[in-house]
Amino acid sequence: MADSAFFCTLSHEGVLAVRGADAGKFLQGQLTCNLNYLSDSQASLGARCTQKGRMQSSFRILLEGDGVLMAMASELLEPQLADLKKYAVFSKSKLTDESAHWVRFGLEHGDAALTSLGLELPAQTDSVVRNDGLIALRVSPDRAELWVRADQADVIKGKLSALLAEGELNQWLLGQIRAGIGQVMPSTRELFIPQMLNLQAVGGVSFKKGCYTGQEIVARMQYLGKLKRRLYRLQLEAGELPQPGTPLFSPTHGSSIGEVVLAARAGQSIELLAVLQAEAAEDGNLHLGALEGPGLHLLDLPYQLDRDREIQR
Repeated sequence: MADSAFFCTLSHEGVLAVRGADAGKFLQGQLTCNLNYLSDSQASLGARCTQKGRMQSSFRILLEGDGVLMAMASELLEPQLADLKKYAVFSKSKLTDESAHWVRFGLEHGDAALTSLGLELPAQTDSVVRNDGLIALRVSPDRAELWVRADQADVIKGKLSALLAEGELNQWLLGQIRAGIGQVMPSTRELFIPQMLNLQAVGGVSFKKGCYTGQEIVARMQYLGKLKRRLYRLQLEAGELPQPGTPLFSPTHGSSIGEVVLAARAGQSIELLAVLQAEAAEDGNLHLGALEGPGLHLLDLPYQLDRDREIQR
């Protein structure tokens, strides 16, 4: 059913809002993405890093009203708010948790349903359209998010149900894995730099915007370093669904060589994204949880890591 048309509620994420006259200026110095690229018709992926370039959160960000909204793993909202507020003291910005104000739906092959709501969403990833208080954005080919204010949610869900099957969150996460879009979860907070999640390949890092928290480390890795660990897509034949942060091992290397980022069931098997040492991934002798754990098989990602293309943002 992962390849058929469906919708589901994105219950695993919350919404952080930054509003006010200085919202954009403030966040430009905090986030990996370039806020100048955002518009009423353009969203972006992004991340917030520590001074050492480690990701505290990753998110999808879009303009709304007098500021921006960022969707991220619900458990990251409170710590991310607390940390950002330390830097917003002298800024005309207000940071709040707006999770209760919004209901977000994921739609796969659901463009006809969006059209019925007056939302003609372009095929280009990160495109945004708006109508009658609704916001739709393209997250990858044939996949879209629909952001709805809480007081409209029941009505809109009813309209979606008349046109699409209601699926499970696992189906949506499987689509995210197949799109190669990693995500910071509570158990992987401050574990990865953006390039380890291939964030630069999916439009979540700007190398020309100027300074932001952690920028020196991220830029140095891009221009001077050699990335030894990056995101891969893998398959596990069966078993328990591995949680983010679960270690991966290589008997060839005799030690842990990476961590699970995100996993979902795909019929009888499991697909996952994991950050792996490139040398170990090329060797192909990969096991979950222990040196003698279940074997993993590499799968393709839908994009190439092209350094020249990545630094154009």
